Amino acid sequence: MTILLHDLVGADPARPFSPHCWKVAMALAHKGLPFACNSVTFTQVPLIEDGASRTVPVIRDGSRVVADSFLIAAYLDETYPDRPSLFGGEGGEAMARFVEAWSQSVLHAGLNMIVLEEIANLLSPEDQAYFRPSREARLGMTFGEVAERRAAEIAGFSARLTPLRMMLRSQPFIGGASPLFCDYIVFGALQWARITSSAKILEAGDPVTDWFERCLDLHDGLGRSVPAAA
Repeated sequence: MTILLHDLVGADPARPFSPHCWKVAMALAHKGLPFACNSVTFTQVPLIEDGASRTVPVIRDGSRVVADSFLIAAYLDETYPDRPSLFGGEGGEAMARFVEAWSQSVLHAGLNMIVLEEIANLLSPEDQAYFRPSREARLGMTFGEVAERRAAEIAGFSARLTPLRMMLRSQPFIGGASPLFCDYIVFGALQWARITSSAKILEAGDPVTDWFERCLDLHDGLGRSVPAAA
C-alpha cells in the first residue's frame, strides 16, 4: 500500500521546500516504502486529514495518520522493522534527538534569517498574508529587521556547521558508514535553503558540502528531484 505524504509547497506545486517534509521523504525512501505526495500550501494545512495537525509533515498509512517528522520516523521503524532502520537502535534514536535539537536551535535559527524573505516570495498572496505575520510573531521581529541581519547570517553560517564539519572528516555520514535519520534531519535544513534561497552558504571543498552532495545523490537522487533556487 502506498503511503501518502502531505507535503508543503508554495505557489509552484513542483517545488516542495519544508525541511521537515524532506526529512520524511528521505526516511520513506530509506525504508524502501512507496509513497505519494499531496501538495498543500500553508493555508491548506489545517484542512488535511480532518484537521489532524496544525503543521506538516503528516502521513497516512492505511488507516493510520501520523504527524511530526520525528514521530513519523519512529512509527516507520516500529511498523516496518524488516526494512532498513532509520535509527539503528535505541542509541541511534537518542542521538537523533540531540541532532534534531541542534538543528532546530542552531541551524534553523540562522537559516530563518537567510531564507525568510525568499520563502515569502514563493507564496501566493493568500499564503503571504498568513506567513508574514505568523513568522514575525514567532521570531519576535519584523521582516525588515530580519533583512538587516541577513548578510551577517550568511557570512557567519559556516561557523554554525563546525561540529558537523569536524565529525565528517572521519566518516562519510552522521550515522557512520551509511545514513540514518540523523542525516536526514540536517539534510532537510540545508535542502530547505537550497530550494528556497539563492544564498551561498556551503563552500567548495568543505566536508559538509561533500556530505550534502552525497545526501542529494541518495535514493536515486531524490534530493535533486527539485532544482536549486536560481
